[in-house]
Amino acid sequence: MPTVTLIGTRLAEEGTEFVYQGESDACEGCPYRGQCLNLVVGRRYRVADVRENTQTLECAVHDAGVRAVEVEPASVTVNVPSKAAYAGSKASLAGSCPHVECPSHPYCEPDGAEFDREYRITEVHGDPPHDFCALDRELTQVEFEPDDG
Repeated sequence: MPTVTLIGTRLAEEGTEFVYQGESDACEGCPYRGQCLNLVVGRRYRVADVRENTQTLECAVHDAGVRAVEVEPASVTVNVPSKAAYAGSKASLAGSCPHVECPSHPYCEPDGAEFDREYRITEVHGDPPHDFCALDRELTQVEFEPDDG
């Protein structure tokens, strides 16, 4: 079920995905706090709809103001150990990785998914984008279902 919230006008486009980072110091005293700060910190969201005929509101965080949108939890593309990579099963991330230059790093340490937590796999994509894993991990790229709980 979509949630109505306010986001920066530059992000207010259907299909845009973001990870909600929580309250900024600049939010203190804002009259719109209740409409902006109603998402779950660390969760990935997708803009499902931009509310038409709404005004752009001034914002101390977003230089071009904020707009009302409907958002819903979004899936997260990740790399998991291959032995656990089956659609419908649950899996966890393999663990942190210091190799930030690796093309798979954003999938091994993705925004919107936590270590030490299991997620249901909705789709198996296959081989990750790296040629070899510097940590000698056997990984498969999968899609975690949207986190709505």
